[in-house]
Order: sequence, then structure tokens, then C-alpha cells
Amino acid sequence: MVKFKAGLAAACVGLFILTGCGGGDDVATTAAVDAGSGAPVETVKLKMASAFAASLPLLGDGAVEWTETVKVLSGGSLDIKFYEPNALVPGLEAIPAASKGSVEMAWASSGYYAGFNNVFSMFTAVPFGPNATEFLAWYYYGDGSKFADELYGAHNIKYLPCHMIPPEASGWFKKEINSVDDLKGLKMRFFGLGAKVMDKMGVSTQLLAGGEIFQALQMGTIDATEFSMPSIDQSSGMYQVAKHYYFPGWHQPSSFNGVFINIDIWNSLSAHHQKVIEVACGDKIRDGLAQGDFAQPAVLAKLVEEHGVKIHYWKPEILAAFKSAWDEVAAEEMAINPEFKRVYENYMAFREEFAVWRDNGYLK
Repeated sequence: MVKFKAGLAAACVGLFILTGCGGGDDVATTAAVDAGSGAPVETVKLKMASAFAASLPLLGDGAVEWTETVKVLSGGSLDIKFYEPNALVPGLEAIPAASKGSVEMAWASSGYYAGFNNVFSMFTAVPFGPNATEFLAWYYYGDGSKFADELYGAHNIKYLPCHMIPPEASGWFKKEINSVDDLKGLKMRFFGLGAKVMDKMGVSTQLLAGGEIFQALQMGTIDATEFSMPSIDQSSGMYQVAKHYYFPGWHQPSSFNGVFINIDIWNSLSAHHQKVIEVACGDKIRDGLAQGDFAQPAVLAKLVEEHGVKIHYWKPEILAAFKSAWDEVAAEEMAINPEFKRVYENYMAFREEFAVWRDNGYLK
């Protein structure tokens, strides 16, 4: 039996006519019916391994909400089950598992696949990169999605951006950072291309899954950490151990997360189910950006007033040092990685062309 909310209009459109559609109560039906042939449509069930726990605001609970949207839009004929990190595979192994076919799909961040090729970090965030709308413009109307299809396709994956958040925080530190020298020797959890920048600053970085960060910080395995934005960081409890909270998130001015579907699974889906997934992803991108900005002011106020957190904005000379280090990292990556070079040069050419609009169209 497929159960769905008949009161949701989305369940009454498209290829499916559902018995009792239009009523206000829950309706159970044994099958969806193809409007063209009248034949029953079998429910497709997929398992999705997540890199983020369902309890994590935006990143985790957003995945659960997304599966519910998919189910409604498909009229119950596409049922994706969310699995917590470690339920099927460890969180950081979710994308490789989708590539190998040991799971059908993953909910994660593209940067978690950078161990195979650093170019994949570019489909999450780029240090000192664009805001959300410019990033979306490059991905969907520039060449970003074409590169993603090509590069992920070579790894047996169909990648779809499915979530986006505004700027992240720059990190939690146990001690105040007053100069570049204060960074040297620190052990820090850091993500993506920004980790290579911090390495150049003398920081020893490592990538930990979200559920491992607090304990590592508490135990002293790491001295500092970045993870996400205030509403997400608060839920992870970092403020209990580190009181100095730094901004702006130069390493992730805007960030994509997404679904990574085994290519054979993707190709086996009907055109309607593929479109349902794409539309639901677009809806979640909208929601992540709106909810992401909405939630931060109250959380920041609470961190300061109730938990004694001290908010810092990086000194100009430290931000300049980060930017200089990033330019070095980008040049080094292009020198050794032709795929990174191809994508990064395309991305930078887009940004250069976009500058006339960025510099004139937006308030400074």
C-alpha cells in the first residue's frame, strides 16, 4: 500500500492519477496509475546513505524533508529512505559507496569526495569565491553542471546539487587569534580547499565527520574547528569548549550539498522520477538559503548572551594572508591537476565576465 497526503495538489498532477485524489484526509491506494496506458506503476524504493545526521539542522533534517518532498511529488511512486551516518556506511564513505554501487545514493557534500580528486571540492565551495546567486549562475548557466556531469560520470555517479547554504563561520578557537603567527602549530578540523590554505598558514588540518568534531575538540585531539554556520554549529556544542568564534567564512562564502546517485540507478529511473528529484532539489536549495539566513541572528545572539561566546571578524592583514595563501594553493593545484585547471580557469573566466554586473548591480 502507498500512503500519501491527498490534500497536497502536487500528488494529483503529472503522470499519475491516484484514487481519491482531492480529499482532505490520508488516502491509501494499492497502485498509482499511468494516465496514458492505465497500467499500474510500481513504487520505486531507494536507500540513501547520509553524511549528516538527521538531528543536524539544515544539513541533516533537510535531507529527511527532501525525501518527503520527493514522495509527495511522485505521488508515492518514488520512496527514498534516509539512513543515518554509519547505518549503511560511515558518513565520509557515502559518496564512494554510491560510486561502487554498495549504496544506491548518498546525501553529502562534494568536498567529501576530494580524496579522489580535489576538483570535486569546487562543486561545494571555493575560497574567496562567489555569493550564492553568482555560484548558482556559474553552475546552472555557465559550465559548472557540464563539468560535474563529466567528472562524476567517470566515477559512476549522477551528481545533483540539492541544498545550498549562505556563508559559513570561519571557525571555533580555544584562544584568541591576533596574528598569523598565532595560527602556527594549531591542530584544526577543516574542510575542502580551505584546508590547504590553513596548511600553508602552519596549521595541521584533518577532516572529521560532523559527529566526531565535538569529542575531538573536547579531548584536545584538535585545538580548533570549522564546521558550518551558527545554527548548525550550535547544535554540535562547540561553544562548550571553544569560546572564540571567527568570521567571515572566507573558505565557504556559499556552499552546495547534494545527492550522489549511482549512475545505473539514475539511468533506470523514469524521466518523471528524474524530474521529480531535480525539482525537489531546486526546492531544497531555495529552502536552505532562506532558512539559513533566517536562523542565524537569533542563534548568534544566544551564543553571545547565554554561552559567553566572543565573536571576532578577522583582521584585514590575516584575511589578506588567507587570500594570498589561497592564490598559491590554486596555482599549485592547477600545475599538478589538469582537471582542476580546466574547471578553475573556466570558473575564473566566468567570474571575470560577471564582474561588470557584480560591481555595478549590487550595493557595496
